[in-house]
Formats: sequence, structure tokens, C-alpha cells
Amino acid sequence: MTLSRRQLGRSAAALLALSSLSLPRRAAAAPPRFGPLIPPQDGGPLALPKGFTATVIQRAGDVMSDGYPMPGAPDGMGCFVGPDGRWALLRNHELVGQPLRRWWPEGQAPAEAFNPKVYGGVSRLLIDPTTLTLRESRMVLAGTENNCGGGASPWGWLSCEETDSPGHGWAFLCLPTDDRLLPARPQRAMGRFRREAVAWSFPKHVAVMTEDHPESALYRFVPDSPKAPFGPGQLQAMAILSKPGFDLGAGLSEGQTLLVRWVTLPDPSAETIPCREQAKALGAAIVRRGEGLAGDGKHTVVFCATSGGPLDLGQIFSLDLARNELTLLVQSDDRARLNMPDNCVIAPWGDVLFCEDGDRDDRLMGLTPDGELYDLAHNALTGQEMAGVCFSPDGQVMFLNLQRDGVTLAVRGPFPKG
Repeated sequence: MTLSRRQLGRSAAALLALSSLSLPRRAAAAPPRFGPLIPPQDGGPLALPKGFTATVIQRAGDVMSDGYPMPGAPDGMGCFVGPDGRWALLRNHELVGQPLRRWWPEGQAPAEAFNPKVYGGVSRLLIDPTTLTLRESRMVLAGTENNCGGGASPWGWLSCEETDSPGHGWAFLCLPTDDRLLPARPQRAMGRFRREAVAWSFPKHVAVMTEDHPESALYRFVPDSPKAPFGPGQLQAMAILSKPGFDLGAGLSEGQTLLVRWVTLPDPSAETIPCREQAKALGAAIVRRGEGLAGDGKHTVVFCATSGGPLDLGQIFSLDLARNELTLLVQSDDRARLNMPDNCVIAPWGDVLFCEDGDRDDRLMGLTPDGELYDLAHNALTGQEMAGVCFSPDGQVMFLNLQRDGVTLAVRGPFPKG
């Protein structure tokens, strides 16, 4: 009932190809991988290529199986094999302590809430793999703040608080088998910061983590024992070899590779100094808003720096943790080409898929191993932020959220086999 190493590593060979190539610029006339996007004819939620369909799984406000309404702001997600062969979709809700956005009645915070004054959390959806019918949905984590990204692992879903406000900034473990609202499981050994996403390197079970801040660090948590992946261990930040304090957001070329080293933070819980400031004092590299992050199931991860690059419109990097090599795969020098990449996933066929978060109609885009960028979907409802892109355990269904519309979707179509 967990995500296997095999599922995490479907696209390892293609991702290694991504990390080793000096990528060409996208040609203006390059054909999209799946063909042009077709606007929906029936008021549907997505513009998609021919042969693809989108199914609405749930909308914000729908009453769930536990009686709570589905909270708004659905964001990061992971899909697992759940009970009885159904798919368990674990879904973040990026909510803060705003009364108009609460999903429990005033004064009636659940006893299991981590903090009764904030309204973020995680819901679990059980979905029929054949019909995509929603069989059950319940809250499984409550009282957390700004649950933005996260990461699927062999042990469950890590939901991340994109905040470092007092008492918050932790990663919380949610299991595919959680069938009700449960007390929170904060993983305190992994540190406290504005964590966006988590991905793992195997076999040592090292967790890599991004931070959504204009001057963030890229972190890794190295457990003392692979048998205890959530601690105890060391929280470290990435630095560029022989270039202390190097700013990754400027002066790099696509295909450029840098050697990295790691510095250990003295106060992972940030009791006195935020982790990013500790990292900066130790010479860590600056990442311009680290957001989306995905791993290949071995030792390579890709991550998005949403505000990096010459126009502050985004970069996508590959990091080989075995070789300690960081490669810039692509960066934006044109808003039409790339506009603030955010949530990302490595598709079963090897492309990196990512949601944009810019000030235009946000896209779900893909990056091929040869460096081609292409559009895969547009939000046809409001044209606003998409998030949470992930795949079913068999790799044949793509799930994503329309965050501001409060909609969770499943997409089927002629996806390449992994």
C-alpha cells in the first residue's frame, strides 16, 4: 500500500539523459509532442491534445465521506496503491489562518488538529482505477499551515508547510492507509523552514528539499541510518564548490554543470536563526524560489527555481547526488517559452512535466530529454494556477489540481508507455 521503488524509478534512464546533455534551444516551429491543444467543447476544465480527456474527481465544497466539505486551494499530490487495489490520492490544501477559508465550523476545530488556528491539511481520496469513480474522501491531516508541495515516498506522502512562522514549517507524514483524521506526524529531524517539496535519493534514503523563498537554499537530510529515513540525521545545504554564496539565479548558461558540496546546519529546527540564513552564512548557494522537485528513484533529482534566470522567470535544474553535479537544463529568456515553473513530476516516459505559476494563462508543460519544451494542458476555466501534477501507480492516468478553481482532475489519453 505504498509507492514502490520501481514506480519512483520508471524514468531513470531518461532523466540521466537529461542531466548529461547540453540542451539546445527550443526551435520556434518545433511540433509539440502530443499535438496542438484543443479547447473543450462542453465547458470542460482543460484544453488538451486530441485523444485526451479530463474527468472532474472533486470540487471544493463537495461534502466528503467524513462530513467535512472539501477544502479549497488543492495543491501538491501523490498517488499510491491503496486498500483493495484502489488508488489512494493524498492531496494538500494550501490554506492559512484566514476565517473565510476555513473548512470546519468556527470554534469546532477537530481534536486532531495540529494547530486549531490554521486550516491547511491533507485529504485522502480513494479512486476506482477502472472507472475513475471517487469511492471515498476524508481529511487525514488538519491544523497545518500553507500545505503547498510535498513528495511521494515508499513510506507515504510527505506534506510540506510552506512557512516558517512560529510552530510551523515541518514536513508531515501521511499514509495511503490513513482512513480518518489522525494526529499529525511532524518529521522534526528533517528541519523547519519554508519547505516546498521533497524527493528521495536511493539506496541511502537521502531526502532532497526545496524552499520557496527569494533567497532560499537547496537542502538534503541525511539519516544516520537508511533504516530510519526520518531521523535522526543531519540537515545540510548545497554549496557550489569553490564559489561560496553563489547565486544560481544569474550568470548560468543552459547545459552548464557545476560541482557541489554540502554544509551542515547547526540548528535544523531554526530555534534562533532561519535555516536559509544559517545556510547563507556557511556559503550555501542561493536558489531563487525553489519549488517543484522530483526524483528518478535512484540518485538524480530535478527541481524548479521559479524566479531564477535572466528575466526572473524560472529555471529547471538536474542534480546528480552520486556525482555531486548540478546541471542547468533550461531557463527562461522569453515569457512565451517558459514562465515561472512550479510543481513538477518525472513522467513515466521520461519527460519532466511542470505547472507554471506566472502572470499569464498558466500552462502544464513538458521538457523532453533533448531539451524541447511543449504545452500539454491549459486551464480552460479561469486560466489560473494548476498544481499537484502526479501519475497513477500504473502510469496511465495523470492527476492535477486547478488550485484557485478548487478542482481535482484525472486525465487519460495516449501517454507513451514508461
